[in-house]
Amino acid sequence: MRDYDICFVDSGNRENLFPLLKLADDSEDKIWEYIHEGELYKITQDYETVGVILFTFPAEGQVEIKNMALIHTKRGKGMGKELIQKFSISYKRKSYTSMIVGTANSSIGNLAFYQKAGFRFDAIKKDFFSSYNEPIVEYGIQATDMVMLKKNI
Repeated sequence: MRDYDICFVDSGNRENLFPLLKLADDSEDKIWEYIHEGELYKITQDYETVGVILFTFPAEGQVEIKNMALIHTKRGKGMGKELIQKFSISYKRKSYTSMIVGTANSSIGNLAFYQKAGFRFDAIKKDFFSSYNEPIVEYGIQATDMVMLKKNI
């Protein structure tokens, strides 16, 4: 597939990617809390920014997908899965042994996507979304808990 480019974004140039980060996180406050953490990459295709992926490092040997978003027209075409595979290989070379990601209990599409990408259910952060200002409802289900998924790399 690889007809896109991946570019590292240093912490001083991240604010303009806020709208893309917002595609994957409904809380602007939460995004501002982590926007300058970790390693952020923008995904471009035909000179257009089509996505972002932000990694943080919560524990030794572990990398977390903190935020991953593609514009709607690029979803469902294998790009997200390919990005996860590419970064899994990259972080494995840097001696990381696992990759984690969290998503809302109500995010049925995300839960399916990450399982197809090789992640398995690992933990639940109960009442995680109770700190959000506005309730999140997807598929008629209110987001209450963060479901953590993990894959060995």
